[in-house]
Amino acid sequence: MKTIRVVNTGAEFEREKLNGPFGFKGAYLSELWQAVSKLKATSGESAIGVATQSILYADADLFVNNTEPGGNALMFVLVNEALKLVKETPFQHPVELMEKIMPALQETAKRVTGKEDLNQNFIYNAMVSIDNAAWLLYAKENGITSFDDMVPAPYQSALKHHNKRIAIMYQVPYDMPMSHLVNAMKEGYFVIKIKTGFPGSQEVMLARDMERLTQIHQTLKDYRTPHTANGKLIYTMDANGRYETKSLLLKYLDHAKKIGALDQVLLYEEPFVGSNDEEVGDLGIRIAADESVHVVADAEKRIAQGYGALVLKGIAKTLSQSMKIAAFAQEFNIPCLCADLTVNPVLVEWHKNLAARIAPFPGIGMGLMETNGDLNYENWEKMTGYQKLAGASWMQRKNGVFELNQDFYNTSGGIYEVPRHYEEMFIS
Repeated sequence: MKTIRVVNTGAEFEREKLNGPFGFKGAYLSELWQAVSKLKATSGESAIGVATQSILYADADLFVNNTEPGGNALMFVLVNEALKLVKETPFQHPVELMEKIMPALQETAKRVTGKEDLNQNFIYNAMVSIDNAAWLLYAKENGITSFDDMVPAPYQSALKHHNKRIAIMYQVPYDMPMSHLVNAMKEGYFVIKIKTGFPGSQEVMLARDMERLTQIHQTLKDYRTPHTANGKLIYTMDANGRYETKSLLLKYLDHAKKIGALDQVLLYEEPFVGSNDEEVGDLGIRIAADESVHVVADAEKRIAQGYGALVLKGIAKTLSQSMKIAAFAQEFNIPCLCADLTVNPVLVEWHKNLAARIAPFPGIGMGLMETNGDLNYENWEKMTGYQKLAGASWMQRKNGVFELNQDFYNTSGGIYEVPRHYEEMFIS
């Protein structure tokens, strides 16, 4: 592998409006900034990476303590500071680059935000456009034209699968009308991801979460799908770290059992606040770790606490970190899934490459991936049209799944074809 030295960098962003308030973590988003980074090496090769900034996901406290544009501006400042470090750091592959600059970047992030206890996810989210650009530059420098060949040797075993189908997790946020959910069932979706952790005190949150589950289950309990052995739909929940205690979560699960919904629950994502280290192996359902896993050491800790799945977020915590966590999960036979950040269409394909190559998720026999941008962006169709392979069959949602043919694997989902829309941002 060549040693890559970056000599020129650039960064731009676009503000993309959502078509309504999007709630999770006890707060609401109205827009998402699309960050774009460019790296140019001494060889003359250059590459452009795209990211979606989600400050509410990255650090909810920082989000609520700033205006929404203000929080996004802080992350974009960090993108520019990270690019300075990239120019000072030769690397052979992006995983090495991330490892080299992260210590300095952590200190810089605290200075930029003025927040000593800044969530690590804020830093990783800021690095996504740079990391993606670094992977594309790495591929160009080494003559690589496929995702399979781009994966470094230590991570190839964990990313060796070529799933033919990926189940799409259909997200149900706090305020989605049940009519929308019924329409989704008619379109064939069968994995329903329910956002829990309503705004308010812990007691108010629990009451509203239980009420919402009853509403959803009453709406869906008679629907059937050909994708599961018993024909029933699959539920997943995601509290994004809102529950403070295990006892509170048990009350929610007891309610799910009482109304007949518990046997349809495949997993529950990140129920607890970051400081909660209670064991979860005795809850009777699979608990998945997301926000609390930034590095391999975090994954090791969560697995020891009984967590039975790890959420990969290559579009939020970088592909580089996700590869490392996927490899570690494989060692312990812990299944992985890919969850969304309400990312743009380009990043859906980046994430699909990851979801397509991890082992099929237990209980459904295919890859498992969330994508909800089509439900939330005002300009989703326009953004989709930026892609050079727009319209490809594997981009289409069909009966709740993405069907991946050989063309998907041959083209790596089109990630090497950077949309001209983003390239033109750097034409002066």
